[in-house]
Amino acid sequence: MIIKYPKALQKGDKIAVTAVSSGVEKPLHILLEKAKSNIESLGYKVELAKTVWNDEKSRSATKEIRAEEFMELLADPAIKAIIPPWGGQFSLEILPLLDWEKIKKHTPKWILGYSDISTINFVYTTITGNASAHGINFVEMSAPTLDETSSSWHNVLTANHGDIINQKSSFEFQSSWEKVFINPATGFYFDTKTEWKSINTHEHFSGRLLGGVINTIQNLHGTPFDQVEEYLDTYTKDQGAIWYLESVGMSAAEIYRALWQMKINGWFKNTNGVLIGRSSGYAPTKDYELKDVLMDIFYHDNIPFIYDVDIGHLPPQKLMVRSQMYHTKMASEK
Repeated sequence: MIIKYPKALQKGDKIAVTAVSSGVEKPLHILLEKAKSNIESLGYKVELAKTVWNDEKSRSATKEIRAEEFMELLADPAIKAIIPPWGGQFSLEILPLLDWEKIKKHTPKWILGYSDISTINFVYTTITGNASAHGINFVEMSAPTLDETSSSWHNVLTANHGDIINQKSSFEFQSSWEKVFINPATGFYFDTKTEWKSINTHEHFSGRLLGGVINTIQNLHGTPFDQVEEYLDTYTKDQGAIWYLESVGMSAAEIYRALWQMKINGWFKNTNGVLIGRSSGYAPTKDYELKDVLMDIFYHDNIPFIYDVDIGHLPPQKLMVRSQMYHTKMASEK
C-alpha cells in the first residue's frame, strides 16, 4: 500500500491549535499569543481552538470535548495542519472516542508535535497509513527566532513530493528548562555540546520512520490501537523501518522494560536501525546504563543504533515524519 502524505503547507493556509491533552494555564497564555503572531508572520492563518486556553487536572477539557474538537478540525477542509500547544499526560483517553473509520476517509493533513502528542500521531499513522510529524510543539514557536534544527518543522511541512530535506545534528542542546520557565516566550537556552553516540562511528542505515516517546506509546500494547505489526507488514516489508524513540523521567531499567515489551510484541520486526533521542530526567540503575540497555535490546540482534540524537524533550530537535523514508549517516567527525 502507498503511504499518504498531506499536501505541502502554503502561505495563506490555516493552521489549527487544539489541546488534545493538556491546555495552557492563564499565566502562560503569552506563549500562545506569541506563537500565533510568529506563525502568522510566516504567511499562515492560525486558529486557536477553545480547548487551548484552560488546564485543570492536567487536561484542557473533558475527553469528550477534546475528541469532538479534534474530529471537527480533522474534517474541516479549511484546516491544513493541526499543531497542539504541547503534550501532557492524557491524550490516550480520546483514542476510543475518535471515529477511526471516518478519519481514514479524510484527506490527510499534517499533525505536528511531540511528547504526549506522539501518542495520537503514532496511532494516527499506524491505523490510517497517513504520515504525521514528530517535532516542535506550538508553544515553542513563541521564540523570537528559532535555531536551524528547530526550524526544520517548516522546511519539511512545506516540502513538495519528491523533495529531499537534509537535516544535520545541532551544535548544542538545552539541558534544562529552568531558564525557559523563568523567561517564557524567549526561546531555548542551549548550554551543552551535542554529541551523537554509537558503538561504531560510521552507522549508516535507512528505512521508513516510526516512533515517539516511549512513556506513552508503550501503553498501547494490548489495546485495539496497537496495530503496529500490521503496519510494519504493510508499509515496511520492502524498505524496512527506522525507529526513533525518546523518554522522560525513566531509569535505565524502566527503559529496558519498555523496549523489551515492544520487542516481545513484534514492534522491531523489519527494523534496519534505531535512533534514540536525548533522555530527559534519565538515571542509571546502579551500574546499568542506557548503553547497556541498547546493547541488550538491539546490538545482540544486529540492529544498529545511534543515541543522544536531536529528538525529544531536550531541544533542539529534528522534524521526523512517520512513514517517510529516512537515511542516516554518522560521520566520525560528528
